[in-house]
Amino acid sequence: MNYDHFKIEKNWQKAWEKQEIFKTKYPSSRPKFYCLDMFPYPSGAGLHIGHPRGYVASDIISRWQRMRGFNVLHPMGWDAFGLPAENYALKTGIQPQISTKENITRFKKQIKALGLSYDWSREINTTDPNYYRWTQWIFIQLFKKGLAYEALLPINWCPSCQTGLANEEVISGECERCGSKVGKKEVRQWILKITQYADRLLQDLDFLDWPERIKEQQRNWIGRSEGADIIFETENGEKIKVFTTRPDTIFGATFLVLSPEHPLIEKIKGRISNWSEIDDYIKKAQEKSEIERADLTKEKTGLMIRGVRVINPANQEKIPIWVADYVLLSYGSGAIMAVPAHDQRDYHFARKHQGEIKEVILGGDITKEAYLGKGVLVNSDFFNGLDSNVAAKQIVKWLGERANFSVNYKLRDWVFSRQRYWGEPIPLVHCDQCGLVSVPENDLPVKLPKVKKYQPTGTGESPLAAVSKWVKTKCPQCSAPAKRETNTMPQWAGSCWYYLRYIDPNNNHHFVGPKKERYFMPVDLYIGGAEHAVLHLLYARFWHKFLYDLGQVSTKEPFQKLKNQGLILAEGGEKMSKSKGNTISPDELVNEYGADALRLYEMFIGPFDEAVAWNKKGIIGTRRFLEKVWRLKIRKGQGDDRLLHQTIKKVTEDLEEFKFNTAISALMILVNEWTKKGTTKDNLAVFLRILYPFAPHISEELWSSLGNKKALSGQTWPKYSSDFIQEQVITLIIQINGKVRDRIQVETGLSREKVEKLILERERIKEWLKGKKIKKVIFVPGKLMNIVIE
Repeated sequence: MNYDHFKIEKNWQKAWEKQEIFKTKYPSSRPKFYCLDMFPYPSGAGLHIGHPRGYVASDIISRWQRMRGFNVLHPMGWDAFGLPAENYALKTGIQPQISTKENITRFKKQIKALGLSYDWSREINTTDPNYYRWTQWIFIQLFKKGLAYEALLPINWCPSCQTGLANEEVISGECERCGSKVGKKEVRQWILKITQYADRLLQDLDFLDWPERIKEQQRNWIGRSEGADIIFETENGEKIKVFTTRPDTIFGATFLVLSPEHPLIEKIKGRISNWSEIDDYIKKAQEKSEIERADLTKEKTGLMIRGVRVINPANQEKIPIWVADYVLLSYGSGAIMAVPAHDQRDYHFARKHQGEIKEVILGGDITKEAYLGKGVLVNSDFFNGLDSNVAAKQIVKWLGERANFSVNYKLRDWVFSRQRYWGEPIPLVHCDQCGLVSVPENDLPVKLPKVKKYQPTGTGESPLAAVSKWVKTKCPQCSAPAKRETNTMPQWAGSCWYYLRYIDPNNNHHFVGPKKERYFMPVDLYIGGAEHAVLHLLYARFWHKFLYDLGQVSTKEPFQKLKNQGLILAEGGEKMSKSKGNTISPDELVNEYGADALRLYEMFIGPFDEAVAWNKKGIIGTRRFLEKVWRLKIRKGQGDDRLLHQTIKKVTEDLEEFKFNTAISALMILVNEWTKKGTTKDNLAVFLRILYPFAPHISEELWSSLGNKKALSGQTWPKYSSDFIQEQVITLIIQINGKVRDRIQVETGLSREKVEKLILERERIKEWLKGKKIKKVIFVPGKLMNIVIE
């Protein structure tokens, strides 16, 4: 029979679904394994070939862990609120409720065609009122604990999306979603106090099995800095608080830099001789986002404030004040002391503007670059000769009331609300008498109203503000006329806790049942793109820690182990994009070559966490491999157990380490060997059990053809025998007086006498031993023989 992948794959997908093979059991006496994919937002474009790389990897691990005896939870759902879905709806003119439903249907069909072993009975959708009821419930708890607050402040504003953005959503000064240049706008916003969890978010990274680069990105984003607040004064006595991580360098501070928003500037503008120039600079700075201003790769701009100077409290020297947009009011106090000799940014700034560079720490050549290290103090009065660390503490104490030790963070509170339609309504009511009041929990969810027009207004208000029938309500406390909050939540809200709802998706009384949560949490393996290193992962960790403090979850962290898949690039190495027309849909590949061939190629294409270029010849190769498997001939007699058991060992170890490409390579080597001489029925049955996680459809079909009644999915993972994995030939090192002089290949288990005889017969060894007397021979089986001579 020909290998008809289309028929085989459809049949087995129907059988798995009918028999509910992948439905997670609860309660269960088995140990659990929670394997989670970062769920997709269902765009109109559907899946591209980059999506399955992570999904197939999680599926391989899930099938493997089931065979190892674990009760596997492997769910899937849809992150369907937010800007991407709304922008698609605006572009097509289709209501977001309708377009989102259509997109989910398409995504689900594509995912099912890949034969992924999801428990679809646990499917969730962040736009389902039964789901976002609990997103709103969590927000109310944040509000009640004082971790959600309202403020009118200048925020990142995307002129295209016409909404506020969190700092994390601004990449190099541009909107993370549409690429437009982000500016500033003063808007009424809801903000979450993520900064209150900064230390815990930082410390608990040490206990996570995550890629180090992801942990480092979070550390850098949180940006904890230990240092000191030091008070400088102008000649007129106005005080300026400065945060520095290097109080030991204060004697080298040759100018002060203020952020454009610093309140002192407004106070002293009457004494600033170049005010019009300064005022123009400030206005231009306000058009930039904080992310753009803090970008270390961009040239730093600034202007000297003329007419006002500040006094260095350490040496009483009068030094100039500058205003520069790279200094942020939100970090420290919005003012820094510039020490060009010992800070690279200050060094370049001073060089550009002819500022003084004064060395106060020995160790470098400040004519070439700043010296950033620690060392012995110089030009620092009676602190000269002290070590930097000792001097830092003594200087802060010596400054008395003008200084104190402090800690600062780069992390800012999370700008949470959006001035858009397609999001979870914030469950609060504005009452003239009672102020802000949360919607009673029994009245949740506050449903998003259906509207004809949902275009963003650009005024700082959500389109919901115009839906008067929905906005007008009664105060839950005093029953007086009141108004609903009209801003909506960001897309990140629904993804902050979705992994918990998979555990108990139909619970109408709580977002997750305590017993089920204790059994399934934490997530044992989380797979997704590295682009979520700061956004989703940081936000989800914050919400989880808050829920832990409430006693709602049993673990301090949600995701114990994290793996990131590398991008799949277009042929030639370019990034795939719709604008370039080089995206590839998996649908045609599944139809032409089969889901199993696509699954294998996505894993075989290269190391899982590295970017790789697509090559159509590769999927042709995995298809040919499957055809070889299909045509394997069964023969009677003894099988090649040695290579089979070596393959079991290799594939098992590679699965542990996410080396899917080398595991598949080992399977191919075995099949190539069997293609030449055939294999036994028993050995083929064992092989199908290790092929199954990678190519489940063909494995199930061949397993069934061998006469097996029970599905492969219920079989156990084979164990290798140590009797068969030893190499038949080993390389033995030959030493003379402890120095390596030769190597020889010998059969495993050869006796000492035979090994010694073979070595002494080698011409090279005879030359070394010529005219010498052998004192003794040291033999280490399997490793070396050392001949000791006089």
